[in-house]
Amino acid sequence: MSEVIFREYAISADPARLDPARVHHWLSTDAYWALGRTREKQDAAIAGSLNFGAYEASSGEQVGYARIVTDHATFAWLCDVYVDPAVRGKGLGTALVAAVRDHLAPAGLRRILLATADAHGVYEKLGFRTLEEPGRYMALGLQ
Repeated sequence: MSEVIFREYAISADPARLDPARVHHWLSTDAYWALGRTREKQDAAIAGSLNFGAYEASSGEQVGYARIVTDHATFAWLCDVYVDPAVRGKGLGTALVAAVRDHLAPAGLRRILLATADAHGVYEKLGFRTLEEPGRYMALGLQ
């Protein structure tokens, strides 16, 4: 994926374009799932993941982020999807997740999972559904 253009935004998986300090600030102060996450932990997560940024085309300023943990063959976990509050409501979150989905499509993954408390509608537009058999899934919380 080189770059996807959505309205006045560019979506890219180029790691050199990421603003890790901004991503950390967003997630550690405003994302219910990552409140208090340390910069060291966030940098490690970025280093071990496939990362996407959304950028204002005119300024290059980062306005969105999504992170994928994947083996590039069978499975992916979509996480840390965040759009700056100043640009929400324009469809950028949906476009960002669509770019991620489309980037992963050639790998022929069996499943892309995610968890959300409040954005089901965003993901449902792109084909995500609640688990048919949630009882098959288990989690081990270590922290």
